[in-house]
Amino acid sequence: MLAGEARDAARHWVREHAAGAAGFRGAYLAGSAADRPADAEHPPWSDVDVTIVVAGETAPPKPGKVRHDGALLDISYLPQELLADPERVAATHYLAPSFAGPDGVLLDPTGRLGRLRAAIAPTYDSPSAVQRRVEDVLTAVRMRLTAADPAAPWPQQVLAWLFPTTLVAVAALVAAGRRPTVRLRYRAARDVLSGDRYARMLELLGCAGVDAAVVARHLDRLEEVFDEAGAVGRTPFFFSSDISARARPIAIDGSRALVDAGDHREAVFWIVATFARCQQVLDADAPERSGAADRAFRAALAELTGVRSPDDLRARAAATLAHLPELRSPSAGS
Repeated sequence: MLAGEARDAARHWVREHAAGAAGFRGAYLAGSAADRPADAEHPPWSDVDVTIVVAGETAPPKPGKVRHDGALLDISYLPQELLADPERVAATHYLAPSFAGPDGVLLDPTGRLGRLRAAIAPTYDSPSAVQRRVEDVLTAVRMRLTAADPAAPWPQQVLAWLFPTTLVAVAALVAAGRRPTVRLRYRAARDVLSGDRYARMLELLGCAGVDAAVVARHLDRLEEVFDEAGAVGRTPFFFSSDISARARPIAIDGSRALVDAGDHREAVFWIVATFARCQQVLDADAPERSGAADRAFRAALAELTGVRSPDDLRARAAATLAHLPELRSPSAGS
């Protein structure tokens, strides 16, 4: 499938399944699918992130992954109030990119999204605008790492460390004028950072020296755990559709493609994140099966990142917080 075809599929889904709903205010692309040339290949392990703007102060539950016209779409909702202030949107690292280019808006019945693009696009690449978005990322890292709950179940503690820690890669992308991404954030950050800066980023995650065979072995075990969790999952988590047969090409095949390409260190983030999410599903919906998966998760976490205990998480969080001033420097994206 080509990128243009994937975007067309997203637009068609919005018209068929969202545009007629009460409170619909528009839709836009929120991920890298908006940036690919129309005639470029859309990888089978890549989804199309679609944000539906709705009236009101709260959004409906995230539908998640849906297959439409051959494309895998990841659907989420956003209250229109979050887009009310163009300056705030322009300074928000995960919102602004959708209004910087020509292909982000899918449907705009109110004209609000077009007005946002007119306000944001002309100065999107200015140094001051870029720096505001970098500061937005760093603020998120600080807030999330310092708000971690030491009494939470272990998989939640790991995720509360993992995601904000990996935002340092997002900060590097934002500083370089690149769109933030999720699963491939480390591979993308490698393209915009010097060797030393990138090595330090991997050290913060704990995978700088990990061996490809070790990563492949834990991915093999994750594949088994993923299928088990996907088969029993009933409890609604915000990530539920990410642990499903539809998402398997992303979580498993996409990670395997990274490993096979020699990007095994870049695969560690999403392998660990998926392990932790699978563990949450099994703990909730199949506790009688969760013991073996928990042992596999803990082994993967230890061998891929060096994290074995809450003390390790606290030490890693402190190291990441100490690293943030370097990401604020003008050369953070070089």
